[in-house]
Amino acid sequence: MENIDLLLHGFTIAITLPHLALMVIGVLLGILVGVLPGLGAPNGVSLLLPLTFGMQPVSAIILLSSMYWGALFGGSVTSILFNIPGEPSSVATTFDGYPMARDGRPTTALATAFGSAAFGALVGVILITFLASWVAKVALAFGPAEYFAVYFLAFASFVGMGGAPPAKTIVALAIGFAIAAIGIDTVSGSVRLTMGIDELVKGVNFVVAVMGLFGIGELLIAVEEEFHARAVSSKIEWREVFRALGRLPWHGVALLRSAAIGCWMGITPGGPTAASFMSYGIAKRFSSRGKHFGTGEVEGIIAPETADHAAGTSALLPMLSLGIPGSATAAVMMGGLMIWGLNPGPMLFIDQKDFVWGLIASMYVGNIVAVVLVLLTVPVFAALMRIPFVIIAPLIVIICAVGAYSVSNSYLDVLLMLGFGVVGYLFKKLSYPLAPLVLAIVIGDKAEDAFRQSMLMSKGSLGIFFANRLVTSLVVGGVALLLLPLVLQVVRMRRGTAPDRAKPEEMRII
Repeated sequence: MENIDLLLHGFTIAITLPHLALMVIGVLLGILVGVLPGLGAPNGVSLLLPLTFGMQPVSAIILLSSMYWGALFGGSVTSILFNIPGEPSSVATTFDGYPMARDGRPTTALATAFGSAAFGALVGVILITFLASWVAKVALAFGPAEYFAVYFLAFASFVGMGGAPPAKTIVALAIGFAIAAIGIDTVSGSVRLTMGIDELVKGVNFVVAVMGLFGIGELLIAVEEEFHARAVSSKIEWREVFRALGRLPWHGVALLRSAAIGCWMGITPGGPTAASFMSYGIAKRFSSRGKHFGTGEVEGIIAPETADHAAGTSALLPMLSLGIPGSATAAVMMGGLMIWGLNPGPMLFIDQKDFVWGLIASMYVGNIVAVVLVLLTVPVFAALMRIPFVIIAPLIVIICAVGAYSVSNSYLDVLLMLGFGVVGYLFKKLSYPLAPLVLAIVIGDKAEDAFRQSMLMSKGSLGIFFANRLVTSLVVGGVALLLLPLVLQVVRMRRGTAPDRAKPEEMRII
């Protein structure tokens, strides 16, 4: 009941005219970010972040989170109408969304996608509502060893469950740790890895890094790969919208299963992209019409969209309660909280109740606003796709450069932003995951501080990480996740060497 009372108090904060206006602005900007190729939710939020420095934290986070919801919906628009995923997490939506639209059912495809997305987001917000305070209370008992164990578990989760090859994930994490170590060592006070550049004493600014990694990096990829947009009709037929929404309950099993997958992948560092692909694959395997997936099946849209939005929303739970972001966009938002002087973690629920519950309440309202606006603005944003990319690309570069310079009025930040753009480009071309890199940049120094504080407390003994059941469980869980890829590889090798007579049964299981 306490959570319900706090949520109702949050609604009194969220449902005010200024905050509703910020939701509308944020959703519209987010849809634009999701629709335009070369941008994305992490980059859009990072571009908007410098504009929030003078705002109240509650207003700022409502604006950023609303942009996030809008970007997720906007990516679905281009996936269905143009077969161009505006967001990486919308790739799976193209498999059945575009064929359905091409067959003359764009309204059905869009309404199904938006209804499924709204359901997934609602499940994610409910999860945050009832679990955030409990997770935060448990975390109040944390000391340096427990915090390091949580960080270790987060990093290990990327290795074991992130979807990318473990070796590439470890390389991404290592690069992120090196970047996070630049500047002043908070324990010894010494300067490290500055290469004689005085301006690097303050470290590498998080906003500069994400602008380059996501903005310039994605732009370079977009310039290299030519876009051939073949739009279908973007006219909305409202009668068909309500008819498609009314048919969603008939797919209740797919909705609930996809929402569960999305919430799990959001809380763990799997992220929305991995969630959407996993949900699509599982739906195809268990659906009675699995053979028809890829030709315009309704469940082929429901599964990735529900999981995508459930994961995107629930990724804020570990960010708020533990200070560990569950996605790249959540990591950007966490950087914003730090810039505004707020420390994500259990104390946030005690010291900043208005902020936390205002944000949670705004998630309910913001997703409703996003559904309404995205339906109303589909024809407008579809027209934007016909603007030549040679016009869009320079605008993205200008926005990134101005945003990087405005962080601390330093030309070095602009150069660093361009350098991170090259890194982001190389990561994409070589199929290295960006999310572990961003996570390591954000909390790498915190993990280091927690580890060194633990070592000081225990006089160098690693036994402190096995001092109680909580920290032992977290460490053992992290080690298990690190070993998971190796175990799976051994299992696959044993199956591959199994007798031929066992293969038909295995194929039937698959």
